[in-house]
Amino acid sequence: MEDREILKQAVPLLVDWYAASRRVLPWRESPTPYHVWISEIMLQQTRIEAVIPYYARFLAELPDVEALAECDENRLLKLWEGLGYYSRARNLQKTAKQIMAEYGGALPRKAEELKKLPGIGDYTAGAIASIAYGEPEPAVDGNVLRVLSRLLCFEDDIMEQKTRRRVTDELRAVYPSGESAALLTEGIMELGETICIPNGEARCELCPLRVLCRARGAGTVDKYPVKAAPKPRRVEERTVLLLRCRERWAIRRRAGRGLLAGLWEFPNEPCALSADEASARIPNALNCRPCGEATHIFTHVEWHMRGFRIDCEDELPDYVWVTAAELGQSYPLPTAFRFFRKQLEQEAAHERTNHS
Repeated sequence: MEDREILKQAVPLLVDWYAASRRVLPWRESPTPYHVWISEIMLQQTRIEAVIPYYARFLAELPDVEALAECDENRLLKLWEGLGYYSRARNLQKTAKQIMAEYGGALPRKAEELKKLPGIGDYTAGAIASIAYGEPEPAVDGNVLRVLSRLLCFEDDIMEQKTRRRVTDELRAVYPSGESAALLTEGIMELGETICIPNGEARCELCPLRVLCRARGAGTVDKYPVKAAPKPRRVEERTVLLLRCRERWAIRRRAGRGLLAGLWEFPNEPCALSADEASARIPNALNCRPCGEATHIFTHVEWHMRGFRIDCEDELPDYVWVTAAELGQSYPLPTAFRFFRKQLEQEAAHERTNHS
């Protein structure tokens, strides 16, 4: 059977399976263009379980495009705190402002128009167009590539852009419109997330496409998808300084470009320092003691961090000094510093207990 014929037969099977078996997720209950857009951006590089509470809080405070466009950036980043990849949040706001200015507050219907907006690529444009508007437009992500590579047994590397284009073109040729477009887009993703899974054994006996799947028929499901090995991450040593002057702690804002751009952080040095070396960097240090080690993994780099807690005689002018409560309420701090933030919060809580 030809690839195109297999895909034609797969479409109604996926649509019917998803309509009957879909998981209940908050963004599926009201798939407006705004809701689909926000959820798809949040779900990039992030687990569904982690996104659900963020999605609820985000919509409670920013229920529409206009509210997002007008939100203070610091507040926006605070709502996003912990999700990582903060450029996603900034692009959301850039896009919201553009939608207000050029589209009257409504997201465009067509994928080609959507792709002109900041932070919206082929996949997100396809998801919005098909799920929210019923357009016959595929949304090809890793789940879709895995499902189709097994279904059709194609040998192309799924990390290459030409493979994604091929899969998108093949799907577009058989895509339905209207409600079926939404069901198909959601259905392929759902199949990849719950049955045709990336890690562990695929649950082929539950798959609605099992009678069509070439890999299952050949017993080669584990061979697919074909994917080049990722390049090893660069390891960087860092020293994090928890500087305290009386009840206040030092933070600073990162540069507006590059990794974690524009977010707040604890002072840190891009090298491994000893306690004496760390103390020597602070001109009015009273003492210095270790406060633990942590590792944080980004996409292409890995931070190996050691921390020191340093009391300061006076507040140094190069930093913003805040209480633990102010840090928690008003300043978006990246997940990379979560371990050291917990050390700070535990110490602040301990002192409150001792003073009460």
